Amino acid sequence: MDDILIDAREGDMRVLTLNRPAQRNGLSVDLMDRLLAAVNSAADEAETRVVVIRAEGPVFCAGHDLKELTAARADPDRGRAFFSIVMSKCSDMMQSIVRCPKPVIAEVHAMATAAGCQLVASCDLAVASEAARFATPGVNIGLFCSTPMVALSRNVGRKRAMEMLLTGEPVGARRAAEIGLVNTVVPAEELREATTDLARKVAASSTATVAVGKRAFYEQVEMPLAEAYDHAQRVMVENMLMRDAEEGIGAFLQKRPPAWEDR
Repeated sequence: MDDILIDAREGDMRVLTLNRPAQRNGLSVDLMDRLLAAVNSAADEAETRVVVIRAEGPVFCAGHDLKELTAARADPDRGRAFFSIVMSKCSDMMQSIVRCPKPVIAEVHAMATAAGCQLVASCDLAVASEAARFATPGVNIGLFCSTPMVALSRNVGRKRAMEMLLTGEPVGARRAAEIGLVNTVVPAEELREATTDLARKVAASSTATVAVGKRAFYEQVEMPLAEAYDHAQRVMVENMLMRDAEEGIGAFLQKRPPAWEDR
């Protein structure tokens, strides 16, 4: 169990690696608990500027652990209580990624299905190998991907999301980039380098500024236009009063590199 999530540091990146390859990196209760704890821990670490989620084995993540879910059908309530725990835990874990003040990048080397696709969609950024594919195939086994739908529909257009949800057909990496599910597609041998390069670009900015911006992005995107502008202008006023905004603007005007204090 200790190895189902490899939690490591690479410079100022906190790298979380799903490590249940024999189970296609299925999101068991234990793995979701570990992911949730790691993301929440990274949120409070000054030394962490970016979080990267990657995976071992031939599949990035096949979604929920269906064997674990099926075993619960033997319970007196046919699994209702356990199913509720699993779905609630999964939603909490996905939302922890959105709430985390540090940018979270998915590094997708292979197939991501159902809640695995949801995991990619929940991350702020995603870099995919040309071999990666994405699907929400629950409809084909009688279990519509309703919770993956939440993250998916907030990343891609409605008709594209409904097509994935209603057909369950896999979407290739290039198509995933076209519809907005991932940012970048690279050859498999370049995936690690491309993710690291993107992480370094993000990590070069003030963590305080990035945290303000990330929070504001997810807050305003659900608001009506006028409300979003009212909210964003208040955020910018508070941001202007932060030390790093003063330093960054001053550095720009003086044509020198900024010295971030992350406050």
